[in-house]
Amino acid sequence: MTTTKAVPPPMDPNTSEATQPQLDLARKQGDAYGEALKYMTGTVAQDGGEQPAGPYNIGYAVEDAEGMFEWDNGSLTWRDPGEKNMHVEVAVRDLSDGRFVPGVKVFVTMVAPDGQELGPYEQPLLWHPMIYHYGRNWNLPADGTYSMKIRVEPPTFMRHDEINGMRFTEVVEATFDKVKVKRGEKSP
Repeated sequence: MTTTKAVPPPMDPNTSEATQPQLDLARKQGDAYGEALKYMTGTVAQDGGEQPAGPYNIGYAVEDAEGMFEWDNGSLTWRDPGEKNMHVEVAVRDLSDGRFVPGVKVFVTMVAPDGQELGPYEQPLLWHPMIYHYGRNWNLPADGTYSMKIRVEPPTFMRHDEINGMRFTEVVEATFDKVKVKRGEKSP
């Protein structure tokens, strides 16, 4: 697991919208999300890690491809992974408080052991019973050690707070080397 521990900068306590108790509650939300992410990357996934990049902590996990519900003509339809053999998950967290950042666009490029680049492919938002993340199933050509390039485009959501609200405005990239991949599909 590749993990870089960063000491997050605090939100400016001179916020125009939040009190210190509210900022403390936001940090507790981030701590809970961080525990779920640690479990996902360290226990559930084959490989995973997290590192700071711009105003975010960006994390990843790779595991066997899995079925998911998708919208199809106005209703949810279960889709098995088919020819897909790997599930790539990305977590984007606020570096200052650790909370999940919704509404960003996440793109991943996988670089195979032979140097072949796959992607970039958008990783849509996925609801999971334990942890929100961005992800999709992939068809990777081989087992082995990959590099993963992650690009995060800024969210377009509105923001409170004249002091702390001007964040998440730039495209950010992170690269993870030595991502261990063993292709497969989860049993139903």
